[in-house]
Amino acid sequence: MTYKAMNVDIDADGIALVSIDVPGKSMNVWDETLIDDFSRFVDDFCANEKIKGAVITSGKPSGFLAGADLNMLGGRRQPERASKKELFEATFNLNRMLRKLETGGHPAKALLKGEASAKPVAAAVNGLALGGGLELVLACHYRVAADDPKLQLGVPEVQVGLLPGGGGTQRLPRLAGLQNAAVMATQGKPVDPKTALGYGIIQEVAPRDELVAKAKAWVKANPKVTQPWDKKGFKFPGGGGAMDPRSVQFFMAANAMGQRETQHNYPAVQYILSCLYEGSIVPFDTAIRIESKYFLKLLTSAQTRNMIRTLFINKQAAEKGEQRPKGVEKQKIEKVGVLGAGMMGAGIAYVTAKAGAKVVLLDREMSFAEKGKAYSQGLVEKGVSRGKVTKEKGEELLARITPTTDFNDLKDVDLIIEAVFEDPDVKADVIRKTEAVIGKDVIFASNTSTLPITGLAKHSERPEQFIGIHFFSPVDKMPLVEIIPGARTGDRALAMALDYVGKIKKTPIVVKDTRGFYTNRVVPPYLNEAMLMVAEGVKPALIENSAKSLGMPVGPLALVDETSLELGLRIMNATKKELGKDYKPSGVEDLLETMVTKLGRKGRKSGGGFYEYPKDGKKYLWQGITEYFPTAKDQPTQDDVKERLLYAQLIPAAQCYAEGIVPDPQSADLGAIFGWGFAPWTGGPMSHIDTIGLDVFVRTAESLAQKYGARFNPPQMFRDMAAKKETLYKKAA
Repeated sequence: MTYKAMNVDIDADGIALVSIDVPGKSMNVWDETLIDDFSRFVDDFCANEKIKGAVITSGKPSGFLAGADLNMLGGRRQPERASKKELFEATFNLNRMLRKLETGGHPAKALLKGEASAKPVAAAVNGLALGGGLELVLACHYRVAADDPKLQLGVPEVQVGLLPGGGGTQRLPRLAGLQNAAVMATQGKPVDPKTALGYGIIQEVAPRDELVAKAKAWVKANPKVTQPWDKKGFKFPGGGGAMDPRSVQFFMAANAMGQRETQHNYPAVQYILSCLYEGSIVPFDTAIRIESKYFLKLLTSAQTRNMIRTLFINKQAAEKGEQRPKGVEKQKIEKVGVLGAGMMGAGIAYVTAKAGAKVVLLDREMSFAEKGKAYSQGLVEKGVSRGKVTKEKGEELLARITPTTDFNDLKDVDLIIEAVFEDPDVKADVIRKTEAVIGKDVIFASNTSTLPITGLAKHSERPEQFIGIHFFSPVDKMPLVEIIPGARTGDRALAMALDYVGKIKKTPIVVKDTRGFYTNRVVPPYLNEAMLMVAEGVKPALIENSAKSLGMPVGPLALVDETSLELGLRIMNATKKELGKDYKPSGVEDLLETMVTKLGRKGRKSGGGFYEYPKDGKKYLWQGITEYFPTAKDQPTQDDVKERLLYAQLIPAAQCYAEGIVPDPQSADLGAIFGWGFAPWTGGPMSHIDTIGLDVFVRTAESLAQKYGARFNPPQMFRDMAAKKETLYKKAA
């Protein structure tokens, strides 16, 4: 029998070595080709008397198997006339196939009575096994993994709104216990081989080059096998079922903790716990059908489809250079000049050196440049202490960064990234000095967060080679990068910017050149809305807790403290000066003046803002705020505050799309989630608007505008689309 996605070699002992190697994929995944191949193999394996056992491994150096192809899951459209039963049976296919593999096709009753046994199957795990990859491993009777601390074993499906759908919620607790299984499945964090060995997920850790031999030896020594859960008297490690006091206590605590952590925004967590509970009180064959039932509910939900589309499909497309100009060859990036060694420049230098490029880190004083390099040293030392990087690799990274004050050291760089003070005159000066020494073909990128690129490019003698690359702070942690072509930016500059972002493994979006670009057109209105509520007398704790309940990573007042109230005041005054009579008050002017000028509460770095920051304790909300902005007697409901904070982001995001600042819904969604932490469960603002419906979005926005002001008015484009019953993603397709 021939296969497209795997190689099968049967040795003289009748042991089949199955090497999975999905064609056209850098990593093995369960796609339609592999599912078809593996299903045919399982049928042949169970029926063919010449095959005595099997060892399953990977033919790719990149890993064992990374799970289901999310492009397949996210792009699959269910037949309109398919019955629920037909949809369920299609969803149950992987579970059915793996169950047949581990039982040898025998009924569970026959196994339980000892009337039948399965052929032995061992997994030789020579690389990462995630999701459906780990589920295949768990369906094998023996599991040996490579002795590599970087090898990952896990079920990360919850991160895209799904649950393990190939028996993961049932085999994991039967091997590792309910608590370990719940942690792995609800958090989606992988474990290394030694941890997996301790959990009982695998039975052996061995050198990579010995895996197949050890797996074959086990298969040969165990001609008849039965999984533990198919034997009479099986019990869950650590207790299980509805009557065991240990499991009862666990489920009570796990459910409460799960909802506390997710704020009831992620049904997948609740469904995983339901699978664990219900599966622990029924026979295994019933348990995996329960799992598939919950998996189907998630897979067909708008939330999961949105999350898969944004967090995987669109993210992957952006990182592969979807917006890269065609016909431009890949750009050489071996040496990068970073101008300015402050917090942003230091972070840019670190991620660039980490990606393997040399960095010239320039500042006006050597002490500043060396301080910038010291930032990288601190990150390296932390990585070494945590075992994430070797001391040798860390030293190599640091050796790639050269601090300097001499512009002549930039003469042989491939790319310049400017990260100096946010002042047009300062930037103009470094542009002129840099262009005087760099090569004629070198691309110049500015890390400005608000200043239009076209205006800055006027100071350049080669505006076609000038572009914006806007990072977020802290650079080493934040995944998004905005790329901003100016009016005269050429294709090669855009290609260079995208190639560079790909090299440092960030997620890029290309946005229109306008003041604030995309993210800084949306975040300030959101933060202003929170501050307006403070000025109105809404309790700060209600504001912060409502934002967290919405799914934001931190409250808006905490974010204001991080970005600095002083910066907010400075930007406000600069905008006033620039716009003159055209300036429209935001309503937070008095609050910012009071907090910064009168009280000196400038934000976290200056010791305090809306929060207090004790040296030896957790931050807490500053109680003195009520002396200057008294608490209102009548407080809004949490739902009202959540809606106001949500629409304070949805409206400006919609305006940016309507104005073409972001070219498509996917860029708007990626920028929101990875730029400022917009609630990931929504799939992003455009996905959320599509899900609730443009008509609901417009009506709600108009209602908020009547209550709070014109800033909540929806764009005309969205009113028109609502009238035509259009959706954003279908219109953009």
